[in-house]
Amino acid sequence: TKRNLIKRNIPLNNEAYNALAKWQNIGLSGYVFNKEDSHITDITGTWRSLMTKSSISDFRFHDLRHHFASKLVMASIDLNTFRKLLGHSDLKMTLRYAHSAPEHKSSVVNLIG
Repeated sequence: TKRNLIKRNIPLNNEAYNALAKWQNIGLSGYVFNKEDSHITDITGTWRSLMTKSSISDFRFHDLRHHFASKLVMASIDLNTFRKLLGHSDLKMTLRYAHSAPEHKSSVVNLIG
């Protein structure tokens, strides 16, 4: 069965956009994963092939989401913006992602002098 797909627009910083634009012409559609004027909704096979060809193991596409969330936490982004960027409707899910390293917590506390 097909999963219910939710369309979301994901903002990119300039560095990410420029890297994607160099790698593949995103074009006016705005889709990163596209094929002949349509967008791809399932990249499972392509992801597996890419991981095999690049000899990368034990790395899931979803790991990119965790990395993004970690970068947001380390940048001290407020939780509501964090929630919106990850597409969560419930703050409880956001809090599951909002863990950080103890050294980061110490550096944040030092900001208040």
